[in-house]
Amino acid sequence: MATTVSDRLQKVADRSTVQLTHIGRKSGKAHQVTIWFVVQGEKILLPTSNIDRNWVRNVRKAPHVELSIGAEKFAGEARFLDSAADRERVEAVVRRKYRIAARILALLRLFAAIGLGTFNYGAFEVSLSG
Repeated sequence: MATTVSDRLQKVADRSTVQLTHIGRKSGKAHQVTIWFVVQGEKILLPTSNIDRNWVRNVRKAPHVELSIGAEKFAGEARFLDSAADRERVEAVVRRKYRIAARILALLRLFAAIGLGTFNYGAFEVSLSG
């Protein structure tokens, strides 16, 4: 019996990080970054507390990505979530998976409020191909 994408995702859903391979918007070269992720159905959610990071800008320009989680490899198309409701939904599931996330996000918001940095939360939803 063939293993479905859902089956493969469920095997790695409790892992902490994903290796995201993306293409540089200027160089055209492949880059990797290790980030948090959440599995939701047959999609992977990729949060970021700073949408100005290079990997975010690269994926927004070239949305085809490759993901390595444990021994599983996936490819897909990332879609930046523009709506506040979508970002809030992702933030809520991130807080559930990563207990420390609520504290980190609260501190980042506080620092931004007092002028010690920025808080530009965003997220991608990755639709996987076979």
